[in-house]
This record gives sequence, C-alpha cells and structure tokens, in this order.
Amino acid sequence: MKKTALISVSDKTGIVDFVKQLVDQQFDIVSTGGTKRVLEEAGIEVTSISEVTEFPEILDGRVKTLHPNVHAGLLAKRDQSDHMNALDELAIQTIDLLVVNLYPFKETISKEQVTYHEAIENIDIGGPAMLRAAAKNHEDVTVVVDPNDYMHVIDALTSSQELHDLNRELAAKVYRHTAQYDALVADYLTKQTGESYPESKTFTLDRQQTLRYGENPHQQAAFYADPFASNASLVNATQLHGKALSYNNIQDADVALTVVKEFSEPTTVVVKHTNPCGVGTGDTLEASFNRAYDADPISIFGGIVALNREVDATVAEDLSQIFLEIIIATSFTDEALDILTQKKNIRLLEVSTEQGVPELALRSVAGGLLIQDEDRYLEKDIQFDVVTERDPTEEEWTNMAFAWKVMKHVKSNAILLATNQQTIGVGAGQMNRVGAAKIAIDQAGAKANEAVMASDAFFPMDDTVEAAYQAGITAIIQPGGSKRDGDSIKKCNEYGIAMVFTGVRHFKH
Repeated sequence: MKKTALISVSDKTGIVDFVKQLVDQQFDIVSTGGTKRVLEEAGIEVTSISEVTEFPEILDGRVKTLHPNVHAGLLAKRDQSDHMNALDELAIQTIDLLVVNLYPFKETISKEQVTYHEAIENIDIGGPAMLRAAAKNHEDVTVVVDPNDYMHVIDALTSSQELHDLNRELAAKVYRHTAQYDALVADYLTKQTGESYPESKTFTLDRQQTLRYGENPHQQAAFYADPFASNASLVNATQLHGKALSYNNIQDADVALTVVKEFSEPTTVVVKHTNPCGVGTGDTLEASFNRAYDADPISIFGGIVALNREVDATVAEDLSQIFLEIIIATSFTDEALDILTQKKNIRLLEVSTEQGVPELALRSVAGGLLIQDEDRYLEKDIQFDVVTERDPTEEEWTNMAFAWKVMKHVKSNAILLATNQQTIGVGAGQMNRVGAAKIAIDQAGAKANEAVMASDAFFPMDDTVEAAYQAGITAIIQPGGSKRDGDSIKKCNEYGIAMVFTGVRHFKH
C-alpha cells in the first residue's frame, strides 16, 4: 500500500538520494518550494503542497503548510475510526512520513552585521508546527529532522522492522530540536530588548563530547557547548594531540584559559584543581614559563599549562621535561609539535587567548541555576586608593597589578603573593583569611621578603597585616570596606607597609 511523505527542507544534504529510496519503498512524495524544484530536477515525481491544500502559497511563502489538510493528515490516529472517517469525509490523505528541517535562524544571526529584518524572516513557523504535530502522533507518523537519520529510516523500511521504537526516538529528537530553535529565537529577541534577566530563561547546548566519567568514576558526564561560544573558549579549541579530555581536565583547562586571557604580555599559567598555582609574565614566552615553573615546581606536576603565544621548539623542550596533562596555546610551531607529540597521552589544545565579549557565568545548585555576569572588572575599571602614609614604589605597583589579575581567579578565601611578575604563594579556599595568608606565606618562604600581597576581600582584622609584616611583605592590595579597616591601616603605617584599596571584591566560590 502506498504511503505519503511530505518533504520540506532548508538543508538539502542527502535529500535526493533519501527521497529516491522512499520512492522505491512505494511512497508518494509531496513537497514545497525550493525542495520541490531540487527533487524534480533529479527526476523525482513530486506533488505540490498546493495540490494537497487546494490553496496557493501566499505572503512570500509565509503561509503554505499551515492548513487542515496538512495537519489533519499528520495528527489523525490511524486506530481510531472516527479520525479516519473524518479524513475520508473531507478527502484528506494521511501523511505517514514527514521530513523537515527549519529555516537557518542560528546561521543567520551568527553572521556579522545581520539585520533585525533578516533575523525575523528566518524564524520558521510552518516547519515547527508540522514537526510538533508529527512528533505528537509518532505512533503512526515517522518524523525526521536530522539528515543523519535518513539511513536509519531507510534501514528500518527496507528490513520491514517495527518502526515504533525508532519513531519514538525520532520524535524525542524533534522536540529537542524545536525547543532549541525556540530558545535561540527567544534569546535573540530578548537581547534586542536589552533585558538581561527576564522572568524565565532557557539555555540550549549542543553535546560536544561524551565523557568517560565525571569528577569521579562512578559519575556519568558529558560536555555540552553553547552554540555561540566565543572563539577564545574551550569549546572552540582544536585538539592537536593526545587522549580525549576528561571532566576534570575540562574544568582545569577552562580556568587556565580564563586566567591567561587577563594578560597581553607573554604569560604562562599553571592550574591544578581549578586554582592557579603558578603564573609568570616576561619579555619572552620562555621567560614567562620559567617564572611560572619556579613559582611552584611541585604543583606543576600533572598540571594544566596555558600560554598566550605560539609555542616554539625552545619552550616545547622546557615543557617536555615535565609531566603535564594539557598544554593550551594560541598555536604550536611544527618543531614544537614534533617534540611534544613524542608524549603519547599529553593533550595539546590550540585556541585564541584574546578576551571575547563578556558571557554569563552559570552555577548549578540543587533544583536550580545561579546566573551572573562574568567577572570582567579589570584594572582599568578600578579607582586605586592609597590609604597608608607610604605610597607604593613603581615596582610594587607593577607587582600588585599583576597579583590582582591572578588573585581574582583563586578560590575564596584567597591570598596571593607575587614578586618580579611571578606568583610565589597562593592560599586558596580557606575558611578564614589569615589562614589563607599563612598558607601563601609558607609556600613563598624566603621569597616573601619584599613581595606584595593581594586579597580577594577585605581584612576583618589586622592579623593578616601582622602575618604579612613578619614575612617581609612590603605592599598590600585589597578591596577595603571592613569596619576595622582603620586597624589594618594603622598597623601598615606602623610597619611601613604600603596598602592600596580597590573598592572591588573578587569572591570566587
């Protein structure tokens, strides 16, 4: 018995071969506009949608499939006699297979300088309506939205297998697809209004990678990508070598990339367990790497390294001497790749390290999602206020600015020590600030003498200043704002320490 397939696709990939095989399976073909022309040019007999609806396409094609003859043919339940009798009385033909993919809205709004009018005209109306109707009635209708599924359908038809399970899978994919499509439209239109936090918000993501497991082997996980992620993001990195990234690799690599994007001068960042453990800048990339390595030669073992320049053979030789999980760089010379790919398992990622536009930062909680603006408060945005009798020296200013850029990426409570454009002590994620300071000072050892200290939040008491003085620290940068700021200022003046308030807190939980 012949069945009817309605074909209307924007993406014509593989459609001719697919429809030819449908014809071989005794399907009558109904189609619209450009799809109909493509099929007819391939010698396929096609019935126009206007013959089915007995109504012309109007309004520049805005209305062509929005018709009872189409939607009744899709929605009628074949096992209900009243449904089928209604179709017979109205001379409506059932539609047994629907193949639709939608106007390219995502591709349209991704273009530079796209106009609002262009975007609106690429919002599909008839396509989603048909897809949703067919997917609702998937017990009787096979619906295909993805060209990758064409062969699955043909395989099922040619083997005369039961379509029930396949139809259900395809229907689920349809609703995922239309939900994503609607989410993109809603997000675009919301942005045009300038509204940042509307009453409801839908995020749409594409699965980029199925992961072996999550943070621990007993947890399942996958990596999803924002369709509009900036070029300078991990989802747009090119992996040149090594094993697939793990869940923890991705988290650490994201932090490393985020930190290195803070700097324009040659910089190397080392990350372990989502905290920067060694950061250095220099006149050359090699100099920056040496400083980052010397900052913590123990923690770098098994770490993630990000560099904001091309890696050449000299730097590659240095990197190859250490066990590293991942190296991220803007690019690698052929000679550098020859050296680094000698290590079978090391992951090499190539990605832009330029600052893109600010993005939303998401954090899941049980039953919900926290959303905030990305912390892009930069040095140029800060009004520095020297609150002590002594002004910082030029060298102290330079090191404080460096420390401030890195410190905001350290988990709170955070204290960071720096000297000579190099981190020398990092106290991260502690329950009290003086505890974080003691960890950073212990790590720095003798290097703390004449170094600077950066804090992500104010000092509630003067005990952190006392610890800084005992270690030989000469300058402190912190937000200020404590009721007891006066105590810390007084102690700094007593010890000759310069202290600067930024008025900007950088908690990172």
